[in-house]
Amino acid sequence: MSDAVPRAAWGRRHLLTAFVIAAMFLAYTDRVNLSVAAVAMRSELGWNQSTKGVVLAAFFVGYMLFQIASGALARRYGGKRVLGLAVAWWSLFTLLTPLAATTSLTALLFARVGLGLGEGALMPASYELFSRWVPAGERGRTIGRFLGGIPLGQIVGFMLTGWLTTRLGWPASFYLFGVLGVVWSVTFLSRIENDPASDPRLTEAERRLLPPPAPAGEHAVAATPWPLFLRSGSVWALAAAHFSHNWTLYMLVSWLPSYFSEAHGVSLTGAGFYAALPWVAYFLALQASGSFSDYAIARGVATATVRRLATGGGLAIAAVSLLVLRNLEAVGPALALIVFASGAIGLAAASLVAVPLDLSKRHAPVLIGFSNTLATIPGVAGVAITGWLVDVTHTYASAFLLSACVSGGGAVLFSALLRGRALDD
Repeated sequence: MSDAVPRAAWGRRHLLTAFVIAAMFLAYTDRVNLSVAAVAMRSELGWNQSTKGVVLAAFFVGYMLFQIASGALARRYGGKRVLGLAVAWWSLFTLLTPLAATTSLTALLFARVGLGLGEGALMPASYELFSRWVPAGERGRTIGRFLGGIPLGQIVGFMLTGWLTTRLGWPASFYLFGVLGVVWSVTFLSRIENDPASDPRLTEAERRLLPPPAPAGEHAVAATPWPLFLRSGSVWALAAAHFSHNWTLYMLVSWLPSYFSEAHGVSLTGAGFYAALPWVAYFLALQASGSFSDYAIARGVATATVRRLATGGGLAIAAVSLLVLRNLEAVGPALALIVFASGAIGLAAASLVAVPLDLSKRHAPVLIGFSNTLATIPGVAGVAITGWLVDVTHTYASAFLLSACVSGGGAVLFSALLRGRALDD
C-alpha cells in the first residue's frame, strides 16, 4: 500500500497557508479601516478631499519603498522571520494611528508610511515561504486562497469599522485590529518553521509532495539576475498587469465608502456595508480562478495561455464595467456594476500573481517585490489623483474613466508580452 497522502489532506503546508492568509486578512483590515474612519475623521479634523487623498496615499509610499528590499531579506534570512516581524511592526503603527491623527497631520502621515513599510514585506516574505512549501500542482489554488485574505479583510474591515465608528468612535477599529496583529505575530513565530527540512511535524508522505530542497545557502547567496529580468517581456507583462489591477483595486478600496456616502447619500454604516459587498465577488472569483487554472494546466493547457485568459480577460471585463459605471446615477445599478468589476479583477488576480513562481521559484520573492513596487505607484498616485479629480469635478465619473483606461491597457500589454518560458530554464 502506498503511503502517499491525498493532496487535499490537511498538512503542514496548509497550516502555513492558513497563517499567511490570516496575515493578508489583517493587512487589509489595517489598510481599509482608515478609508471608512476617514469619513468621520474628515469632519472632525477639517480635511478636504485632497487632504484625505494624501493621507490615504501616504501608506503606499512606505509600502512601495520596502518591496524589493524585503524580498532580498526574506531570501537571505527566511520568509518566516521577515513576515513575523513585519506583522508586529505594522500592527504597532496601527495602534499608534489614533494618537498620531490627533497630534498632527505630519504625525499621521508618518504613521501611515510606517504601516506601509511593514505591509510591504508581506508578499515577498510569503513568496519565499511558498517557494519552499507549495507544490507546483497546488500553486494556483494556494495563491487564490492567499489573495482571498484581501477581500475577506476588506469585507470585515469595511463593515466592522463602520459599526465600531458609529458606536465607539473612529479610533476603536485601530485598537482592535492592532491587537489582533500582535497576537498573530507571536503565534506564527512559535508554530511555523521556515524550511520543511527543519519541521519535525512534517510527515515523509507530505515531504515528497513539496518542491525539492534548494542546496544549502542557495536562496541566500544567489545573485538576482536583473539584466535578465529587465530584458524579459514576461516580467514586464507581470508588471503591467499588476499595475493595472492595483490601480482599480486601490481606487475602489480607498474611495468606495466615500463614493457611496457622498455620491449616493448612504449612511456611514451603510457605506461600509455597500463598500464590503464587491469584495464578496472578488473573493469568489479568486477561488474559482485559482482552482480552474490548476485544473486546466494539469490537463495540458499551456500555463501562459491560462494566465492570459484569466488575467487579460479579467482586466478587460473590469475596464468595460467601469466605463459603464461612470454614467450611472442610481445606487442599486452602481453597486451591481462595482460588484461585477470587482469580480473581474479577482478573476485576473489569481493568475497574475502566480506568474513570479511560474517564471522563477528561486527568485520569486524578488520578482514579486519588483512587480509590487511598480504596482504600488497607483496607491500613491492613483489614490491621490482620485481625490483631486473628485475635488475638481465634484463627481467620481472621471476617476472611473481613468481606471477603465488603465485596466484596458494592462489587459493588452499582459496578453501581448507574456511568454511561456521560465527564466530559470
